Amino acid sequence: MNVVLIPLIQVASLAIEIYMWMLVAMAILSWLIAFDVINRHNNVVSTLGRFLWKITEPPLRPIRRILPDLGGIDISPMILLLGLYFLRSFLLNLAAYIV
Repeated sequence: MNVVLIPLIQVASLAIEIYMWMLVAMAILSWLIAFDVINRHNNVVSTLGRFLWKITEPPLRPIRRILPDLGGIDISPMILLLGLYFLRSFLLNLAAYIV
């Protein structure tokens, strides 16, 4: 059982970490676009932005519905990052407990 469960937990942990970095990349990209540092009409920026939006928006949407309006400040990525961090640490502790 451990032969299958430990690699599965490691793959899940890696997927969570990659998704966390995608959330950070989306936040940074949105700031760069908002402050006109990069041109959103550039094909590379537009393609990257659409990809990151499609990947990050579905889990962020329910969090945004629950949160009150904070006057233009969106803390939903931070809340999702905290949740993913706790989930990842739970999985790694579970893996350490199994071994």
